[in-house]
Amino acid sequence: MAATAPATDPPGLSPAVTAASPPSQPTPEELAARAVAPVKPAFLRPPPVREAPKEEGKAAVVTAEKKSKRQLKRERQQEKKSTSHLCIEVGKSGNADSCKYGASCRFSHDINAYLAQKPADLEGTCPFASSGMVCPYGLTCRYLSTHNNQSPENCPEGNREINFLNKDTQKLLWKNKYDFPKASAQIKLLGLKDIKKNKVSSANDDQKADIDSPDKSCELNGNDKSESPCNISVNVEPESNLCKETDNSEAEPLVASSVQLVEPRPLKKSKVEVDETQNHGAGIHDNLAESEDHKLSNGLEVPSINQSSCRTDLITIPYLREKKIIDFRGKLYLAPLTTVGNLPFRRLCKTLGADITCGEMAMCSNLLQGQASEWALLRRHSSEDLFGVQICGPYPDTIARTVELIDKECSIDFIDINMGCPIDIVVNKGAGSSLLTKPMRIKSIVQAASTVTEKPLTVKVRTAFFEGRNRADSIVSDIYDWGASALTIHGRSRQQRYSKLADWDYIYQCAQKAPDYLHVIGNGDVFSYTDWNKHLSDCSKISTCMIARGALIKPWIFTEIKEQKHWDITSGERLNILKDFVRFGLEHWGSDSKGVETTRHFLLEWLSYTCRYIPVGLLDVIPQRLNWRPPSYCGRDDLETMMASDSAADWIRISEMLLGKVPEGFKFAPKHKSNAYDRAENG
Repeated sequence: MAATAPATDPPGLSPAVTAASPPSQPTPEELAARAVAPVKPAFLRPPPVREAPKEEGKAAVVTAEKKSKRQLKRERQQEKKSTSHLCIEVGKSGNADSCKYGASCRFSHDINAYLAQKPADLEGTCPFASSGMVCPYGLTCRYLSTHNNQSPENCPEGNREINFLNKDTQKLLWKNKYDFPKASAQIKLLGLKDIKKNKVSSANDDQKADIDSPDKSCELNGNDKSESPCNISVNVEPESNLCKETDNSEAEPLVASSVQLVEPRPLKKSKVEVDETQNHGAGIHDNLAESEDHKLSNGLEVPSINQSSCRTDLITIPYLREKKIIDFRGKLYLAPLTTVGNLPFRRLCKTLGADITCGEMAMCSNLLQGQASEWALLRRHSSEDLFGVQICGPYPDTIARTVELIDKECSIDFIDINMGCPIDIVVNKGAGSSLLTKPMRIKSIVQAASTVTEKPLTVKVRTAFFEGRNRADSIVSDIYDWGASALTIHGRSRQQRYSKLADWDYIYQCAQKAPDYLHVIGNGDVFSYTDWNKHLSDCSKISTCMIARGALIKPWIFTEIKEQKHWDITSGERLNILKDFVRFGLEHWGSDSKGVETTRHFLLEWLSYTCRYIPVGLLDVIPQRLNWRPPSYCGRDDLETMMASDSAADWIRISEMLLGKVPEGFKFAPKHKSNAYDRAENG
């Protein structure tokens, strides 16, 4: 058998060339161009191996017996009676006889039994006691051992939060008896009649039929249960010969089931001319109701009002520009952020340098119904010296009434109307970014809302509803005349959600079209002081930049902008910021067991954002960009490595460092991931 000849190299090639050479590593600049964070090679590590979820738990959930509503209600009632739910008054005073309901109280009054089963106190100090105040949670506080022995008479019991919902106001809202004189009068001046579509009993069917008859189609009185979205009595009664039924075949009304004023001109043109009458006439006539037959400079006549059933102060519309002026130029503006932009987080951002704060988006319909959970979004801390609230709704009458309600009941500096929310449940109701497809409704909303309050009115929009069909530039030149003081433009369409980069060139284009008195605020991808400087220098008509996700990932961005530096913050300094948030959260949500777990929940929601931050000292290219995908890396110490983890288990460990062990069976999934990116059904 012949021996095999040894393999030889091809002629002209050396062994070094034929060997498989390792691929060249991309440079930091190439990684940054591919939206991959250029972390220094010394800190890179293989991705951690995680166990797949066990199937036994899923099967147990499927086979679990479903309980009826009656069973669940009975269990809740029994749980309230258990010793773990001590009466609030008893817990606060420490006296079992302090509850005015006595034996009929739904909660336990057994102090000894409660203390016997109460979990051990947490490490740390009660946030109320450390401030020299009386802890409102008394025996139920998880820091009971740190309470001072001072008597309540010697300790202040102050709350530094305002804008609580008054119980009397809430009852009026529940019964649909709250009065909205300014909004009702303004809706009439716009030529619209409000009709409430609510559930009525069969006994009221005949009465409703009478109201819908032609002879009574324009009569509005306090006993009518089908007139306005909030069932509010209106004392303005126009003459019956000025109204007629709307023909929906010609054009879509700005409010569903609306009634237009009779004019010889086409329907849409009639609306615009009535609006112009109100806008131009408001500055000329201080009181429209005092003159029976007044004419404006353009020759149009305002319909006469029945003086017998109308209060003159309801028709007096303040001139559009007689408002408090807020100078947004150069101020650091924390964006209204759903879920994470709560009061403790805003308070934390104020300590780090934010100038303007705005509450979470509140739905108008829920505020008008007196929902306590929605009104909690309007709370304001005393440290928020320049504070606004953000509302969202689909129709002019709903938003106008909400603006009037907030103006009466809350202490605020401005009101922002959200016309850019991309969430499906909001868009499907005709609110949020869906309004970008209805420019005439935007006009009616801004006009109706701006005339019922003397507070500045701002509007937040996106570039468009569908990508590539920008619409914001079509309203920027007129929105100031409609009544808005500022316009915030998020440089993405609704279809984009938060994917891709914000289109700042289009924001600059819109700012150039804006009138001089309108503040244009840019929003999108501001993540460092260099981003801030660039946007303000590239377009002088940009008043300021609104900071949203950049503040969630690193709230010290406000400090960086004010000090004009890239802060290489240590893990210990970041932990101190988390401690401040926990302290603010316990003051806001409570230091009892329920308040501790609520604080933990919102802390975990926030940690799901902060894990995206990459320390400055670990990067080959600075500053970090918001769209960079971080590779798997380790920090300079164990705490920094844990803070960089995208695992909920590590977030829970961080929360246990601050708030003790989690309850048995505790699980967490971040809320924001379900709505963060584009999906096929969004077009």
